Amino acid sequence: MNRKLLQSVREYKKQAFLAPVLVVLEVLLEVLIPLLMANIIDVGIMNGDMNYIIKVGLLLVVMAMVSLFFGAKAGQVAAVAGAGYAKNLRHDIFYKIQDFSFGNIDHFSTSSLVTRLTTDITNVQMAFMFSIRMLARAPIMVVLSWIMTATISMKIACLMLVTIPILGGVLIFIAKKAHPHFIQVFDEYDVLNNTVQENVNAARVVKAYVREDHENEKFHKISQKVFDLFTRAEMIVAWNSPVMNFVMYTVVLLIVLIGGEDIVFGTMQTGELTSIMVYAMQILMSLMMVSFVFVMIMIAEASSDRIREVLEEVPEMEDAPDALTEVANGDIDFEHVDFSYAGEDGNLSLKDVSLHIKSGQVVGVIGGTGSAKSTLVQLIPRLYDVTRGCVKVGGQDVRKYNLEKLRDQVSMVLQKNVLFTGSIYENIRWGDENASNEEVQRVCKLAQADGFINEFPLKYNTMIVEGGNNVSGGQKQRLCIARALLKKPKILILDDSTSAVDTRTDALIRKAFREEIPDTTKIIIAQRISSVEDADMIIVMENGQINGVGTSEELLKTNAIYREVYESQVKGGEDHE
Repeated sequence: MNRKLLQSVREYKKQAFLAPVLVVLEVLLEVLIPLLMANIIDVGIMNGDMNYIIKVGLLLVVMAMVSLFFGAKAGQVAAVAGAGYAKNLRHDIFYKIQDFSFGNIDHFSTSSLVTRLTTDITNVQMAFMFSIRMLARAPIMVVLSWIMTATISMKIACLMLVTIPILGGVLIFIAKKAHPHFIQVFDEYDVLNNTVQENVNAARVVKAYVREDHENEKFHKISQKVFDLFTRAEMIVAWNSPVMNFVMYTVVLLIVLIGGEDIVFGTMQTGELTSIMVYAMQILMSLMMVSFVFVMIMIAEASSDRIREVLEEVPEMEDAPDALTEVANGDIDFEHVDFSYAGEDGNLSLKDVSLHIKSGQVVGVIGGTGSAKSTLVQLIPRLYDVTRGCVKVGGQDVRKYNLEKLRDQVSMVLQKNVLFTGSIYENIRWGDENASNEEVQRVCKLAQADGFINEFPLKYNTMIVEGGNNVSGGQKQRLCIARALLKKPKILILDDSTSAVDTRTDALIRKAFREEIPDTTKIIIAQRISSVEDADMIIVMENGQINGVGTSEELLKTNAIYREVYESQVKGGEDHE
């Protein structure tokens, strides 16, 4: 088991240590039981001593009960240690993910992270739980059983001494052959989970385009691949049982042959042969359990590598010890900013961008698809870091701020906003968990959401289902705007966030912004000219560069792109009317 992962045992170290101790006590009693059985046969039965049989028999029952108690307690303690270890691992991974930037998250797929938090951790949990029991039990059982066998018959003990490494080597070889297939299986699990997640999230689109058959076929292919990989791995592992049985029965026959000859010549008693048979079975079964646990460890090793990748991922953005905690105002400066999603060696999405936005200004951003409008604004709250140059907020480089404090002052309504399962009150309070009902209702009025909310039977207590699928696109956007407003930010960014509302509602939202949060810097990315026409400054983006900056009137005179969009929308709309 990986050392880094074992650090997550933490408060369950006591149980993890106690389980093998209890197992050792269980094994000690189990090893003595065959000796007492031999004495019952060789002394009690052979001499017809009923008192001896009863006395040793009672002792045998007591030892068996105590051994059973130790075994059950060991299983209980190991289960607590395993479940606790898995709980801590999930905690560590989930908290680690919270520190990831978008760049870190892009390194893993969502489905892959889900698989690591579920299937992979379950594999590691099971391997850990069985390891602290079986890997303590098996070696001690093998050694003590062999010693007890040696005290009775050195010939049979030597036979076992030859058998143990041969059988152990074969079982380990089988497990190692299966290991690469298990690694492939978990990679395919990521693909399978991604397919299911994508299909469920896009269920409306799938049905709208009648693509159920296509999705079923895609799922079947991936599911079949997982099946094939698992089958190959299990077919290799399946050799464990026949190899074990072959060796077991061969050893039993040899023991009977050697023991029977010794009984005939009077060098061994019947009870001793019986106890040797039990010891042989204990040794062989211990080896079988070792091989079983070894297979689990092989599977868990693949899973632990994947978990370790997440835990060892270095967050691209970490707070400096002297990080700033106060954002002075909503001033924004881009100074010769280059940005690439792939790092310094990748293609630039933003190229030499420089601009200054004054605190409290309303700034519109327009441009064609792929012009890097969203990329531009995502650098302000440090969802990504610049590749070259710097972005400043309140006169300070955003990299100097404490991330939490910076993002508290930069509210962002993304293109693809998400509502969470819970009431409307609970969703809006993501902006401020301590906000009163009146404050929530006030921002909903500003975002033009109060009207449709009050039409619901439960009003603000209406439950939102996963992803907000029980409200329309426009309603979802307005709820997300209200959530952002509740933060009372110094900078508010709307990334095409009013695209699903009508122009009248859009105008009312912008009017509320001007009147209610005049000191907040407002950046509005939009496709509609009407959404940005009255802005203090409009930025025209093209191919990751600023093509023009100015008011609507200025850009109509100086910028061909803006003029073309304006005429196609405004004049086109008039002609249509």
